[in-house]
Amino acid sequence: MGYLVLRDEDLDQIRALGITEEHVMSQIELFKKGGSYLTLVRPCTIGDGIQRIPESEFERLIGHHQEAADTGRLMKFVPASGAASRMFKVLLWFKNSDQEIDRNHIAAKADEGDTKFKDILSFMDGIKDFAFFDDLKSVMARDGLDTDRLVDEGRFTEILEYLLTSKGLNYASLPKGLIRFHRYPNGNRTAFEEHLVEAANYVKDRRGMCRLHFTVRPEHLKEFKRLLEKVGPRYEKEYNVRFQVDFSLQKRSTDTIAVDLEDKPFRLEDGTLLFRPGGHGALIENLNDLKGDVLYIKNIDNVVPDRLKDPTFLWKRILGGYLLELQKRIFGYLERITGEGAGKELIEESLSFAKKNLHIEPPEGQKLESEKEKLDFLLSRLNRPLRVCGMVKNVGEPGGGPFWVMGEDGALSLQIVESAQVDPESEEQQSILSSATHFNPVDIVCGVRDYRGNHFDLRRYVDTDAVFISRKTKDGRDLKALELPGLWNGAMADWITVFVEVPIITFNPVKTINDLLRDEHKNL
Repeated sequence: MGYLVLRDEDLDQIRALGITEEHVMSQIELFKKGGSYLTLVRPCTIGDGIQRIPESEFERLIGHHQEAADTGRLMKFVPASGAASRMFKVLLWFKNSDQEIDRNHIAAKADEGDTKFKDILSFMDGIKDFAFFDDLKSVMARDGLDTDRLVDEGRFTEILEYLLTSKGLNYASLPKGLIRFHRYPNGNRTAFEEHLVEAANYVKDRRGMCRLHFTVRPEHLKEFKRLLEKVGPRYEKEYNVRFQVDFSLQKRSTDTIAVDLEDKPFRLEDGTLLFRPGGHGALIENLNDLKGDVLYIKNIDNVVPDRLKDPTFLWKRILGGYLLELQKRIFGYLERITGEGAGKELIEESLSFAKKNLHIEPPEGQKLESEKEKLDFLLSRLNRPLRVCGMVKNVGEPGGGPFWVMGEDGALSLQIVESAQVDPESEEQQSILSSATHFNPVDIVCGVRDYRGNHFDLRRYVDTDAVFISRKTKDGRDLKALELPGLWNGAMADWITVFVEVPIITFNPVKTINDLLRDEHKNL
């Protein structure tokens, strides 16, 4: 495709977003090329890509974590821009169905086996157990409606209206972070508040400073700040901390162009180009801008009530301590091999450490014969960002898993792989994908500084070809959309990656509204 495809007004629009023409053209070429698939070799398993840390090492690793926490090296990074609309997908379907939502009718359909009716029936039967029920009653009472009576009579039409729309709580338009998740005697908490409480227990420094960063959507920024202003002082007093909370927005410069089915730029009715958000992979820019040191990454919806938090605290400390221990050894080798007199014995020792502890070795068939070749290899592979990723046993949750992946140069690496990254037409690759024993719960600790204390430019370690291409519609017309490499997939593809098994109790996501009815989300 030549540059003449783009008009002067297109170029003005592109530049206004902070994007270059060359960048847009390269995205269009990716559409033409089609999505590239990874080559899976085998799933990572215990002893073959996934570490199992023995209890005898816990105390030492927790000590490493505490030392880093005390000196203020730690920060928590939470992607919190995701809308809660997916949580309420079934409820929205019923609200938009233009039918009276009556429990007796719903129960009869559920008995016939209809999944949607089973889901809403569970919601109806458990509605008084939700942490947001008191708020719902309050907004309905304001308009003279008795929520308890409507529930007892099985009439849910108005209840859904007040729960989901701006007539009441407007939950279908809020991000998950602002949804009340858990009940407590002294006030029910949103997911955002649960992350504050978590952070107070494992990232605060010796002065009580506790650093968090949330990525949010522009339209929700004020609401997050308002909530922080309201509840922050109470949690600071309760947990003897001071919160330093920052927010950032997904950059418009990470938006991607949409194309039609002939790979030509998709134009809106007014003739302008359509750009769409680039997905959570765009947040590598936000992560990079932090200029942090040791960063904990966790999804906004993976939180539990206080009664179940202790295992989370323990394993956050263990993962952090393990990263710090590995990082110290990596830095030590880099300092020594870049110094004077780095001899053969040290180089061989460094190569052995890289292979055994970090799964780093040359591609099969490539021999490193001279000391210079070995030294260059070590410098190029060890001086990179480091991440330690918790992995839970696979229980059928959707999302990425840990795999050995072969690169174009024949080198093997550890990668978190989503199903969309694997060729759907290859029986062999699909068989490997389905044989995964573990799952990525997005429980990641990152070391983003080099051995000299400088911040890595994280954008240099992205596999730019690891994009996701999907079919969408706009104004009734088909289009193709491009998502950037996922934050913990292609965006971190060239990091040093280590997988560690963590217990399943540390993974309790809320993907649908009824997940909040699980015992793990109740203060029993």
